[in-house]
This record gives sequence, C-alpha cells and structure tokens, in this order.
Amino acid sequence: MPFRGIVGLSAAVSGHLRRGLSTAAWHPPWAMIYRTELVKSPIPGSSIQLGVPPCASTLFVPDHLVDLRPRPAPDSDIVAIQTGMATATSGDGLLLLDFRDGSATAPFVTTPDGRRERMLVGCDLDPDVTRFICNPLSGQVFRLPDIDGTKKTASCRSVGLLTRSADGQGPPDRYAVAELSEDRDAEKRSFVMRRFLSQTGEWEKLVDLPSPLPLPRRMDIYPEVLAFAGRLWWVDLNWGAVSADPFSDRPELRFVELPSASVLPVPSSNAELVAARRVEGLFRRMGVSEGRLRYVELSQKMPFLLSSFVLDEESNRWTLENQVELGRLWGDRADPPPDEHTPWIGVVHPLNANFMYITIGNRALALDMEMEMVLGEPIDEPGSVVHSTLLRPCVLPPWLQSSRIPCAGKKEGAGNKTLADVLVRSGRD
Repeated sequence: MPFRGIVGLSAAVSGHLRRGLSTAAWHPPWAMIYRTELVKSPIPGSSIQLGVPPCASTLFVPDHLVDLRPRPAPDSDIVAIQTGMATATSGDGLLLLDFRDGSATAPFVTTPDGRRERMLVGCDLDPDVTRFICNPLSGQVFRLPDIDGTKKTASCRSVGLLTRSADGQGPPDRYAVAELSEDRDAEKRSFVMRRFLSQTGEWEKLVDLPSPLPLPRRMDIYPEVLAFAGRLWWVDLNWGAVSADPFSDRPELRFVELPSASVLPVPSSNAELVAARRVEGLFRRMGVSEGRLRYVELSQKMPFLLSSFVLDEESNRWTLENQVELGRLWGDRADPPPDEHTPWIGVVHPLNANFMYITIGNRALALDMEMEMVLGEPIDEPGSVVHSTLLRPCVLPPWLQSSRIPCAGKKEGAGNKTLADVLVRSGRD
C-alpha cells in the first residue's frame, strides 16, 4: 500500500486484520499489549484477547487478585480510580503488571443546562500499588510481595523484569524485578537498587552503587525499563541510559549516551522540564529489535522525520539505520495535521528492525521504513486517541504457553502441563 494512503485503509484490509485475532491453537510470534483490565471473574489466572500486530492485545486479570479497597458509595463525593498496565516485558514473553487502586474527589454539580455531573477537583497521588508477573499465554500470574512491605510505592515507577535460563535459551529458571533510583541524600553520587529475585522470593535494597554518569546531572528515568543483553536498562530519553545486571551480588552500572544530536540540555525552568517530558514515549523511544538496542525519535513538526539508530555494543556508539518522512502521509499539504492526527511512536518491532509501529489518532500503523509501506488498524473508537506510551511489545516464543513462571527456590521449565497446573494461587505472598 502506498505510504500516503494509510488514512483511507480499505475495508477489506481492515477486515483481514480483524480476522487475525489469535486463538489458543495458534499465536503470533509477538504481540502488542495495550490494555490491562481488571474484570469480575472467579478464575485464579489471567486471559488475553490476542491480536496480530498492528492489532493490539488486551489482558484481563480477575480483580480479586488485587485486593481492591471498598468502593465509595454512589452518592459520595469520592470516586474510585482503578487502573492497570503492563509496565515491562522480559524479552521472552513474561510481563510485569502494575495495578493502582486510588481515588479522586469529584462532587456532583449542576451544569448550566441543568444536568447533574461530577466535577473533578482532586486526585489521590499515592494509590495502593500491586504488581504481578504474568505469563500471557498460559494465564499464570504470580503476585509479588509489596516493596518495603507497603502498597504505597507509586514513586517506584521505573521497575523492570529480567529472566535467565541455565542453558542460555528456552524457558527461564529464574527472574529478577528491579527498580533503580539516584540516592539524592548521599554525600557522593550513587544509586539505590531495590530488587526481587525469584530464587529468594524477597525484596532487598542495594545502596551506594557508584554512579557511572559522566556529568553532575540528574537522570529523569522513563517508566519503561528494557531487558537487553543480560541487563536491565533505565532510560533518560533526553540524555542516555544506565544499565545493570540485577542478578549480580554487586551490580556494576554502565552509562550509554544518546546520539550526540539527540542529547538535550538540562531544563532550566519548569516550562522547559514540562516540554522535555512531553517527548517521553511519544516522540522518543528506546527498544530492542533483532537482538540489538535501538533508539528512535520523531520530530514534532512537519515533515515528522522518523529516525532509527542502532547501538554498537563494543564502541557504545549509535549509527543511523533508517529515516522516513511521515509528512508524506498528508500528501503535498504544507499545513500540519490537526492534533488528533499527529503521529506518535508506538513500539519498536522486536523481531524485524525495518519495521516501526506508530500511532495516529486511534490507529496503530505498521511501517516498513525500508520499503515505505504501511498497514493500520484501529485500536480505540473513532474520535479517540491511542495512548501510545501504554503499548508494550511482547515476544511470544513457542514454549511460552506450556512453561511456568519460576518459583522461589525452584527451577521450573517447559513441560506438558494443564492450565490447572500452571495457575497460581493468589495472595501467596
């Protein structure tokens, strides 16, 4: 399909993509996870509506696993706000899920035309947080213990998931969940890591990790943490990335700067800070494809130049791999598109470096940057806008559906197990 024809996708193409929804008998090699929803269900595990990209996938988790707080009365000024999302992927199919149970103050008011509606006047900035490890194909979930023994861990927003197998391939026999932050109270610059190891089944805190940063500059870490080359990568999308092996007794931190032209100066005001954070996830993203680390950025104005860089691990240098002008989407028009048609970065294709997924309005588009060809599929209802920062690429290896999440003190791999065998009891922690 010609590049500029994406807005008018034919009904035949869209219908074909909708029929691509996966069944239990077959699944695509990877999925694009978008929604993670709590549902009323007595079963002890999750289920998934699996789509073939660019169709998005939705994960459903029984709400009884989260131990939600009682809902306010219908006539109360307080309303419940309960959200969930896949915050990280392991690179081999496991997901890290984050559910937040909070509230907002929204009293009823009478509108000028006489209708009775709620008006939002305040939000709970410290909701309860519950995290899970999830196998999206088998439905197995494992509820992680609370960090530091409390659910009030919304400030731990950059948490990643890394797996490891004894033979270097196939189902993992252990995993690590880790969060990294700068210790701003220490006299010398250092980092703090909180980690959960499946071998021990407990959280621990590692302090005074020497900082690898080349400048006296604070990192503004983006919430999505990447698993790559046996390490977790915490990314500041305006500066660079710090990586570490969370399995190590004493993790050694390493720093990789973004391509030189992409490094932005330290914001000198709140306005500049807001502007810098606006590009996070929408116009800049880091990902893994074909076993290599890639950085992608999109200019915010016409012609919307999309650039993809690949990292040379030996030299720690980036090389420009592909560039495409998305402005061709609007033909020869000189004026920019309306806000609802502004392109955003979706996800990096984990298995094909030539493909990039972007979002425009309520559509996710699969873009072949080399051939300049696209396919697209609506994710949300017409008139809505996809929150592209919620999209997560999840590789689905052949053994995933029959494998187990490693348990504390045990090594468990693939095997012929029934669904009842692999579902985990809730609340074991």
